[in-house]
Amino acid sequence: MRATLITCHSILELNARHPETQRALLDAQAMHRLVMKGFLGWVDDGSRDARAQMGVLHTSNVDLKNQQLTIVVQSKVPPDWSQVDKRQLLREPQILKVDQNIDAGQQFRFRTVINPARMSSRHLPSDERTTPRQDRKRLADTTPAHARQWFAERLQPQGDSAIGPRGVRRIGADSDAAQLAVRMLPKLAHLQGKPGMRIGRAEVRGELTVTEPEVFVDVVSNGLGHGKAYGCGLILIKPITTRAPAR
Repeated sequence: MRATLITCHSILELNARHPETQRALLDAQAMHRLVMKGFLGWVDDGSRDARAQMGVLHTSNVDLKNQQLTIVVQSKVPPDWSQVDKRQLLREPQILKVDQNIDAGQQFRFRTVINPARMSSRHLPSDERTTPRQDRKRLADTTPAHARQWFAERLQPQGDSAIGPRGVRRIGADSDAAQLAVRMLPKLAHLQGKPGMRIGRAEVRGELTVTEPEVFVDVVSNGLGHGKAYGCGLILIKPITTRAPAR
């Protein structure tokens, strides 16, 4: 079995001292607006699902010692970063086109940042816990063990369905969950529009073996879980190449 991953990656290296970069570090919505600057004109202004239509996902890392913010942006359409202030950029953005065949059994090293949220109705009386999903509260798990369990539930061993027992969408790849490196990240603040809101995050690293290429490509293309507009859900992958034995 084979599927093809076609996407675009941008690497932005920004001056953390620049006012707009500082706003992006403080406010998840400001970071989202910064990322979306690269995709003006592709969809109608005001479209509520603009990010999803263009397949825009991102992840970021800040180096406080060297005052640098690095953002990796994935998209289904080519970006134009000319709207980003030149004084904000430490160097010209790199744009990489990805056109890669994905085969069953292929192995990858990966990194992703997840929002390990779960639905809870514990705050409701017992006779009301079957209420519609929109009436229940979404909670963010805050320990590595919970984040590991959240990710492990989405692994898809060979032969298993793409939908898990509780209706969880799986990722078309399997891994040894015990070997995954999990690190809790600081919660993101959402200061504009939703004061007090915090977005829980965890970084997961490890190795994956593809079991269902089409499912895997769909998840890599469209992201994993919730919080995609705020830097969660992007799965960065790198093929594991085996070295020929020495003669």
